[in-house]
Amino acid sequence: MKKILTILALMASSFAAQAQIGVMGGFTSSSTTVNTKEIMENAKNISLYHAGVFYKFNLGAGFVVQPSLAYQMKGASLAQNIEGKDVKVAAQSIDTKTGFIELSAPVQWGLDLMLFRPFAFVEPFIGYGITGTENYGLADGNVDLEKVSAAAKDVKNKLEWGFGVGGGVEIAGHLQLSVQWFKNLGNLYNDGKIDGEAALTAFKDNYKNIENYTGVKVTLGILF
Repeated sequence: MKKILTILALMASSFAAQAQIGVMGGFTSSSTTVNTKEIMENAKNISLYHAGVFYKFNLGAGFVVQPSLAYQMKGASLAQNIEGKDVKVAAQSIDTKTGFIELSAPVQWGLDLMLFRPFAFVEPFIGYGITGTENYGLADGNVDLEKVSAAAKDVKNKLEWGFGVGGGVEIAGHLQLSVQWFKNLGNLYNDGKIDGEAALTAFKDNYKNIENYTGVKVTLGILF
């Protein structure tokens, strides 16, 4: 029994010796996709940010797993396709932003070139929205924008999950620069939560056709 415990302790010690803690931050550019151009169009990217901490584990054979916990801001800007439509029954524009607490576990593979380590990675993630804003431009001046925004925030899906793929370079074992394309899965809004009395009833068709965030992240990480 003592031998087994000794072996496990040595393995844990060796594993810890191959681990590093780090901090990260960077730029996030995100947008969304509308499944029908008959309602909304002209999705534009919004430039936001992310910041967090991570732990790097060297697994050997060029593989690294780097779990992280971050505050991630994502957003999108859309405009309504109003040609030939009654613009009083739908939003002319929607600007939405969500701040997620996001847990991810990227797996990297790269070549150790002494001073540099170029790598590629795939990153599954899951998160929960803790902050958010909904800004609307409406044709009908009689609509209560605050009520509409509050109702939209309530029906936004808080839980997110998805994946990212990308590449980067590690310099001298202490600096990482990476670029990633990511995609949230599922719809941005849960139109099933909109009841007949909600302020958003007239916009329900818009919501069920708006997909979740997609975008690009540029991240700088510092390893200690």
